[in-house]
Amino acid sequence: MNAPALLRAVVLSGTGGVWRARALDGTEYDVTLRGRLKQESRYSKLAVGDDVDIAEDPRVGAWSITGIHPRRTVLARRAPGGGRGERVVVANVDQVVIVFSIAKPEPHVRMIDRFLVIAEGNELPARLVVNKVDLADDPAAIDSLAADYERAGYPVHRTSVKQNAGLDALRAVLVNRVSALTGPSGVGKSSLINALYPGLTLRVGEISASVNKGRHTTVGAVLVPLPGGGYVVDTPGLREVGMWGLPSASLDHCFPEFRPMLGECRFQDCRHLTEPGCAVRALVDDGALSAARYESYAKLLAELSEAEKLY
Repeated sequence: MNAPALLRAVVLSGTGGVWRARALDGTEYDVTLRGRLKQESRYSKLAVGDDVDIAEDPRVGAWSITGIHPRRTVLARRAPGGGRGERVVVANVDQVVIVFSIAKPEPHVRMIDRFLVIAEGNELPARLVVNKVDLADDPAAIDSLAADYERAGYPVHRTSVKQNAGLDALRAVLVNRVSALTGPSGVGKSSLINALYPGLTLRVGEISASVNKGRHTTVGAVLVPLPGGGYVVDTPGLREVGMWGLPSASLDHCFPEFRPMLGECRFQDCRHLTEPGCAVRALVDDGALSAARYESYAKLLAELSEAEKLY
């Protein structure tokens, strides 16, 4: 009997051992992981975004995954204490798009910095979206919030679904890329994608007026094909984001505006806190580096260092 023909596909979603995969021609299939692959450790954790080969078993008419192609990139949660284990949230991501709102809910810069550190720790380029700009009491507050991130080298988009503002520019940077969309709950991620691509009908949550926090509307990562090419990963809304096992010694490398100074401190193992001759802190004192971003670094460093004591 001839071997079944293989189709190249990408994993869109999965639950309970059944995965949804999309072939190059756009046809979608429900597939399961072939038995032998489950026994191989490198295939034991299939993830949304994986490029796979699928084939039909003509005896039962069911489709299965027969092979997984090497990953280009991963957005992963690493084991605590810097261990080698990791949980891949999404594979083959080209960029992380961090969405937050100017109001309802109010922006939380520490959380934004956490998301950026996660992207940098996974060596993924990131861009920011300031959404709901129509709700700003003072338009200057939008530029003030964006300034520190633009100085650090991150592209910042300003968007409003109600005013149809900034949507064309954001749509242009999503085409033919795999973009992981993330950010706090309630900032309008799903509404934004629905406005960019009418018909995708991602679930839209409501803001809880009593606590001013978004209700979770997405329960698992889903790879959504975009008209014209590319995918967006609709990830669960997160109210709290951990550092995902990032070693504390690597945190300064996750702040791109620090990098030019990292070899200039008096001490090679400088943590940029109280050490004399710290080149990073000197620039902060001179106003050349953002004091708010530096404060985020110091607080996240303390958090990572405390977590490392537990492992």
